[in-house]
Amino acid sequence: MVLKILLFFVFTITLYAKVPLQSTYYVQDKEVRFSSIVAGVNNDFLITTIEQSRYSQKIKSNDFIKLLAKHGYKNYVAESNYVNFILKSPVDTSLLESKLKEYYQKSYEDITIKSVFVAPRGYLASLPMDYSVEIKSRDYLSNEGILSIKTAENKKFFFDYTVDADVVVYKSKDSIKKDTKLTLANCLKRSVALEDFRDQPLQNIEQKSLQAKRHIPKDMILTVRDVEILDVVKRDSMVSVNFFEDGIMITFSAKALQDGKVNDIIDVQNSSGKILKARVIGSDIAEIE
Repeated sequence: MVLKILLFFVFTITLYAKVPLQSTYYVQDKEVRFSSIVAGVNNDFLITTIEQSRYSQKIKSNDFIKLLAKHGYKNYVAESNYVNFILKSPVDTSLLESKLKEYYQKSYEDITIKSVFVAPRGYLASLPMDYSVEIKSRDYLSNEGILSIKTAENKKFFFDYTVDADVVVYKSKDSIKKDTKLTLANCLKRSVALEDFRDQPLQNIEQKSLQAKRHIPKDMILTVRDVEILDVVKRDSMVSVNFFEDGIMITFSAKALQDGKVNDIIDVQNSSGKILKARVIGSDIAEIE
């Protein structure tokens, strides 16, 4: 009885779950049917026909939703004003897919790419013989985008692409205060779907000594904008200061007047109150150059 109730509950959720319409669908034929964009449907019908002289057809999303509802598909919603149906080009995009994979693999230390889809923004009967591939420098932060190819004559062709991939990231376990060292005690290593990152996600906090650059809320994916190299000397702490005189190393204690990272030059104050410049060389250690 409990199983029947559970199955009914799952069926009800599935039946009424909202399905977002895509802004673009690539189709094989100019006669666009519902089965052209959703495989295995029982109730098929004609959506639109791409004009003979064209390779794409745009319709209003609201009109499409009304047509879907008329045929019993009432759970679709629009995320854009229009839906564009583009006749799929017969070109081989495998080289572009390979370039995209290489680009994303170079951008992340730990990424698993499941699939890459590339399609020209307009209809192309063939690709030029010689061309270079252009991808924008920060497109790796999203799983979809636009790349272009440029011919020797500087003619450009544009392609939409989507990458299905998982990326290893670190999330904050709880809120992390500014200047706190990042470790596995306050961060969780997770594999997440590549979608839209606000900046380059961290993938190596176990290999570098890092601290929070600002307050970080709980359950946030950590990015390069959130962190900085760890301060190994804190302001007002006591540090050991080394300096060499006649080949002999002399060490004394001094008060750090600034925070400092390795190789930073900071002010320190010795026991007589004199302020000196010292280079940070380690945790609470500096030297006079």
